[in-house]
Amino acid sequence: MTSNCKSESAPLRVRLEQLEREGIKLFLNGVPSTTDYIVKTCINEETVYMPDYVTDEHGNVKEIRYDRISSEI
Repeated sequence: MTSNCKSESAPLRVRLEQLEREGIKLFLNGVPSTTDYIVKTCINEETVYMPDYVTDEHGNVKEIRYDRISSEI
């Protein structure tokens, strides 16, 4: 099941802004990014992005990496 980023953009924005304030780094396709850029990209593309939560040695989230999901195998 894929999600519709347009309908989920407000909750996504709020959550990512909160995480950024907590010092969690955001990446989009391997490049450092921001909440604004991730939300705009998610809304303007017909592509699905999957978040990967990277944790530190204590299990705390330190990075969220959004990567484009390819339908090609």
